[in-house]
Amino acid sequence: MARETGNARLTESGLPIEPVYGPDALQGWDPAEKLGEPGAYPYTRGVYPTMYTGRPWTMRQYAGFGTAVESNARYRQLIANGTMGLSVAFDLPTQMGHDSDAPIAHGEVGKVGVAIDSIDDMRVLFDGIPLGEVSTSMTINAPAAVLLLLYQLVAEEQGVPAAKLTGTIQNDVLKEYIARGTYIFPPKPSLRLIADIFKYCKAEIPRWNTISISGYHMAEAGATPAQEIAFTLADGIEYVRTAVAAGMDVDDFAPRLSFFFVARTTILEEVAKFRAARRIWARVMREEFGAKNPKSMMLRFHTQTAGVQLTAQQPEVNLVRVAIQGLAAVLGGTQSLHTNSYDEAIALPTDKSARLALRTQQVLAYETDVTATVDPFAGSYVIEKMTDEVEEAARELMAKVEELGGAVAAIEHGYQKSEIERSAYRIAQETDAGERVVVGVNRFRLDEEEPYEPLRVDPAIEAQQAERLARLRAERDGRAVEAALAELRKAAEGSDNVLYPMREALRARATVGEVCDALREVWGTHVPADAF
Repeated sequence: MARETGNARLTESGLPIEPVYGPDALQGWDPAEKLGEPGAYPYTRGVYPTMYTGRPWTMRQYAGFGTAVESNARYRQLIANGTMGLSVAFDLPTQMGHDSDAPIAHGEVGKVGVAIDSIDDMRVLFDGIPLGEVSTSMTINAPAAVLLLLYQLVAEEQGVPAAKLTGTIQNDVLKEYIARGTYIFPPKPSLRLIADIFKYCKAEIPRWNTISISGYHMAEAGATPAQEIAFTLADGIEYVRTAVAAGMDVDDFAPRLSFFFVARTTILEEVAKFRAARRIWARVMREEFGAKNPKSMMLRFHTQTAGVQLTAQQPEVNLVRVAIQGLAAVLGGTQSLHTNSYDEAIALPTDKSARLALRTQQVLAYETDVTATVDPFAGSYVIEKMTDEVEEAARELMAKVEELGGAVAAIEHGYQKSEIERSAYRIAQETDAGERVVVGVNRFRLDEEEPYEPLRVDPAIEAQQAERLARLRAERDGRAVEAALAELRKAAEGSDNVLYPMREALRARATVGEVCDALREVWGTHVPADAF
């Protein structure tokens, strides 16, 4: 939300918004250098020449809760309603590499996503869903390799070769240390695991996007648009350096890199942010890493509307917010989009609210004219000026990260985290003071909220998952599992790619927790500096 400071309006990044923009705003501005053509370097105008004039963005709804059976039913409904790609939400124990019957998982099983403990659960999750035809995104980071391999094994059972699989694993552990906290291993082995995933996918699952470098969670934690793209692109640079240092040619893996950003209600700055991010990444890849493949320079990204801007008060107003946020993402040139459900500030989305969220995208795609032309804001005085200003602000932040030694060193210094926390505190102060208007919260309130019946997860799920795990351990070949886990530990201790023994352990029905515990034994776990 644009905020007022005295009589001046400022963007979310703290840049001034002028009442009127004219030709003088772009004095000395070179369209050839700044814009180029759609689908051409520096990709300011979009990564594809035709963008949505040929086909709309991928409508990818994020869903997952309770058991694999319940989530499978939701996925089937979304596909029936016209979604083009699935996006899987996992519960916290799965995200942290723990089985549902682990003591640390108590009370969290199936709460913020689906519980996946083994290949048995993954098989149920995608039952009746043709994995050779659907694109699947999985929001999973520290144990991303484990879930990807389970997906590959289930596809194999369906008769779908790995070469046909398309989708994305988030696999962005650096932002976990900065903003989200679902890390397992220390940074160094985590980066080694990511490099192993890059190599494995190049050889085994070539159409898979191996990482979705995420600014979304930084934005949800309070990052400004400039901070969001600066710290995200700095993480991206770290991943590229890691892969190159592991012996990979940049053009062998960079075309499969993707990004994940937020879309706020501030349409103008969000459009400028997306355009600036594309331009920065293109130049970094060409000038720093010597990329020659045009696809290596393309910043392709998924967008999710801003959950942090949704309110529990007057939740129906969130329908308006989400429509505006979705419009910002589309005008900014996103490749895929998830629109939040209006009730997500209260509970997990109901079937109806999830369908309405998808219908929001369908209205944007089929009832408006935003798909009729590429980059409709190109040449706008305000958008081009904002794009330059957001780019400059982001580059300054990226330069500070470099001064500290790169993204990992900056994380160890606590730089990104402290900058985001400072921004979050300012936002809270402005909201409390009424300088930042939040409809229904600090202005235009109701005396009494209307009743709402949320979707609730059955607490019996935890016991059901524990029973499934007990049955799995009784039925499987325990010696085969132990032998496979021993091979995984051996690879982790050395330099062999850990995904090959990991895949065989999972095939033998080792659990997610057992696989992650084997790696914990070798690599240890990350303890943040501020925990002491």
